[in-house]
Amino acid sequence: MLKKNIQLSDRTILVTGAAGFIGANLVMALLRTKGHIQIVGLDNLNDYYDVSLKEFRLEQIQAICKEGAGSFTFIKGDIADKGLVDEIFHKYQPAIVVNLAAQAGVRYSIKNPNAYIQSNIIGFYHILEACRHSYDNGAAGVEHLVYASSSSVYGSNQKIPYSTEDKVDNPVSLYAATKKSNELFAHAYAKLYGIPSTGLRFFTVYGPAGRPDMAYFSFTNKLLAGEKIQIFNYGNCRRDFTYIDDIVTGVIEVMQRSPMSNEDGVKYKVYNIGNQQPENLLDFVEILQTELKRAAVLPEDYDFEAHKELVGMQPGDVEVTYADVSELVRDTGFRPETPLKEGLRQFAKWYREFYKDLVQ
Repeated sequence: MLKKNIQLSDRTILVTGAAGFIGANLVMALLRTKGHIQIVGLDNLNDYYDVSLKEFRLEQIQAICKEGAGSFTFIKGDIADKGLVDEIFHKYQPAIVVNLAAQAGVRYSIKNPNAYIQSNIIGFYHILEACRHSYDNGAAGVEHLVYASSSSVYGSNQKIPYSTEDKVDNPVSLYAATKKSNELFAHAYAKLYGIPSTGLRFFTVYGPAGRPDMAYFSFTNKLLAGEKIQIFNYGNCRRDFTYIDDIVTGVIEVMQRSPMSNEDGVKYKVYNIGNQQPENLLDFVEILQTELKRAAVLPEDYDFEAHKELVGMQPGDVEVTYADVSELVRDTGFRPETPLKEGLRQFAKWYREFYKDLVQ
């Protein structure tokens, strides 16, 4: 259980992955809150996907800063660089750390496993060590470490909806294994060094300026280019799509509530953040194409049926993701509930504006 005991105003907050989809939206939301917040953002701006999207998000952050809301210091660097991480902690002494820096993507973990070990394992270890040493010599230290986990940790769990009480010992991808490792590492450091830690298992996050490797974004790119989209497992998949604003609200609610000691005396907690309403992939694609036409990304007479292909399951994928968010609701009072149609409508409107040179 979490206890609401942390004020965000007049605090220094470190957000890693600050140019990423969730990270940037979190920073912008924090800058808009009441009270002065000093945010230090760290991101390596890698080219896993189009860097111009990350630059666009940073420009949005800077525009908000000009409005006089809080302060934002951006540092280009990698959490796998221990010296840099230690230097940031020493210089800024963050009270709250939100670790969102990670190599994401299930399928890419099959192609480039080293990237996941470097960022998700070694990088997270460096964050934990820096949090540990923030208490040295009687210093106040980090009041709360919040970090990104993933719904991928549930693997091929047959019990739905997924509960944080379920066993997650059988990952079906390296990405999932690294996220489960993050939870184990955080628990060990919470036990050994008293670092209050909360992990958040995100469920299929989507929205404007999101990640191009996610289905809704990559499908849009391919349809606009006249290419076929592949719908895996012949459409027999369901996903708990969670709109970015709901994710950010959930993260902020959790940031303010450090975990109380559990039955083992450890200040450690894990939550699901999902929409609790899994959508069939075929229904999802139907909604997407309707909103793309509404936003004039695709022409009204676009032959959608000629551009879709039903194929088998990809290695590392699962048939369903479905979040039980009852603990999140109980402890924070917040429940994600943005309808998929509304979320995809906002994405389509953004896409039409951002890629106006490509859209006829």
